[in-house]
Amino acid sequence: MNRFSLSLLAGVAVLSMASAASAADLLVRQQPSMPGFVDMGGGGGWDGAYIGGFVGYGWGTASQDPGDLLFLDSDDLDLTGWTVGATLGANFTVAQGFVLGAAGDIAWAGIGGYDTANAADFDINWTGSFRGKAGFDGGAFMPYLTAGLAFAGATGSDDGIDNTQVHFGWTAGAGVEVAVVDQVSLDLQYRYTDYGTAEYDLPAPATVDLNTHAVTAGVNFKF
Repeated sequence: MNRFSLSLLAGVAVLSMASAASAADLLVRQQPSMPGFVDMGGGGGWDGAYIGGFVGYGWGTASQDPGDLLFLDSDDLDLTGWTVGATLGANFTVAQGFVLGAAGDIAWAGIGGYDTANAADFDINWTGSFRGKAGFDGGAFMPYLTAGLAFAGATGSDDGIDNTQVHFGWTAGAGVEVAVVDQVSLDLQYRYTDYGTAEYDLPAPATVDLNTHAVTAGVNFKF
């Protein structure tokens, strides 16, 4: 993870913990929840299974090993694009104010880049993850940290030939969930993901290391 990604992840985590501190202060003062938001009760209100959907924007880098010839402009190819997917998860209160959970997601991705010197494409087609979550029950708000396993399907194209491989790695990030009506919440999240390396069998064979940043906004429905 580079210095930029560390700084961005740290910034999001600080904002999440600041939200947690603010929510804790509201609970101590026993103030009503803000207009437009639903107070989940501050004691198990976030518990239960949920399903949801999200959209987001991703950017990152596909990096070939030095000496490989898939990308000729540079060993690093910038990737950008959109993603849309679905989430399934569950939360459990383990102590007063603290929530642990697990979540899985799968998403279509249109995140890619083009190397002009070699007329080579590289595209992330889909992504997924299995993650743990640790959050703070702030009534209408639940800031949280999340981390776990990640995987992605990507396609490299060179000289009219395509090769698709699956990458396996890890992901970590932070977010905040906000209750808007009973059983429905908004979920805002940032994650950095290192998908690891995969070998691409192309006219210019290459070992490609893949990493991304993603900011997503979603809606979760508890059941």
